[in-house]
Amino acid sequence: MSKQKMVVSLGHEALGSTTNAQLDAVKVTAKALADLVEDGNQLTITHSNGHQVSMIHKAMTELRRVYIDYTPAPMCVCSAMSQGYVGYDIQNSLRAELIDRGISKTVSTILTQVSVDPYDEAFYEPTKEIGRYMSAEDAEIEVKKGNYVKEYPGKGFRRVVAAPKPIDIVEIDAIKALCAADQVVIACGGGGIPVIEQKHALKGASAVIEKDAIAGKLASDLLADVLLILTGVEYVCTGFGTESQKPITQMTVAEAKKYIEAGEFGEGTMLPKIEAAIEFLAANPSGKVIITSIEKALDGAKGKTGTVIQAE
Repeated sequence: MSKQKMVVSLGHEALGSTTNAQLDAVKVTAKALADLVEDGNQLTITHSNGHQVSMIHKAMTELRRVYIDYTPAPMCVCSAMSQGYVGYDIQNSLRAELIDRGISKTVSTILTQVSVDPYDEAFYEPTKEIGRYMSAEDAEIEVKKGNYVKEYPGKGFRRVVAAPKPIDIVEIDAIKALCAADQVVIACGGGGIPVIEQKHALKGASAVIEKDAIAGKLASDLLADVLLILTGVEYVCTGFGTESQKPITQMTVAEAKKYIEAGEFGEGTMLPKIEAAIEFLAANPSGKVIITSIEKALDGAKGKTGTVIQAE
C-alpha cells in the first residue's frame, strides 16, 4: 500500500521568533512531524520565515551601518539565509526524533527558488513589512535607493516589499525525486527565494512570497493527497474573536468562497490559508486540506479535529 502524500505547512508558532526560541520550538514541532511520519505519511514540509528573515535583514543592514566596506544583503539573499537556517534546525530535530523512534529516514532541506512575474501588481503596491523602524533620514536614504517605505506614527518608518504570486518552483524535479524515494523533504521555506527569469538566468527579486501561497502551489505540483496547514488555532472559525465565534469543521470550496465574500477571514491571517486551499483543490479535486494547530497535527490528519476543506 502506497503512503499518503502530505504537504505540511508550518506557521511561525512552530518555529519561535528568536534563535533560542526556535531551537526549543522545533523540538516540539519535530515530535508532531514524527507522529505524522510514524502514521504512514510521506512528508514534504514548508514553513514561514517572517521573524527569521526580518532578523537577518536587520543584522545585515546594521552590519553595513557599522562597517562601511560591507554591502547590504538583498532580500533574496536574506530569504536564502533564512531557508538554510530554519531548515537546518527542523531537519536536525526531526532526524533526531525519528532515530529515537527507531525510524531510519533521511531529512533534507532543498534551497528552493520560486519564479515570479516582474509585472505582478504586487510590485507596484508593496505591503510586506521588513526590517527595523527607521528615522525619517534613514527612510529617505532607502527611498533614494529605490526601496519603498511606510510611516508608522509614533514609531518611525519601515521598509515594505512586494508579495507577488508564485509561478514556478524551480527545483520541483529535485523535490519530486526525493519524495519518490520516500525521504522527508523541507522545501520552499518562507515562500521560496523569489526570482525573475531573464533569458537563461535567474535574478533575485526584492520581494517575499506568501508562505501559504507556496504551500498550495507545492501541494498542487506534487499532487499531494493532503495539504495540512498547521497554525495557531484548532479550527477555522466564523466570527473569529467575537462572542459569536463558531468553529467550522468542514466546508467545500464553494462554501469557502462564500465565507471569503462575507469577509469572514482575516486578510493577513486566515484568508491566505483558505486561498491556498482553493488553489490546491482546483489542481487536485480528489485531495483535501486540513487546517488545525501544531498540537493537534496527528488528530487533524486522522480526521478527529480541525477544519477539513474539500472540492465538493
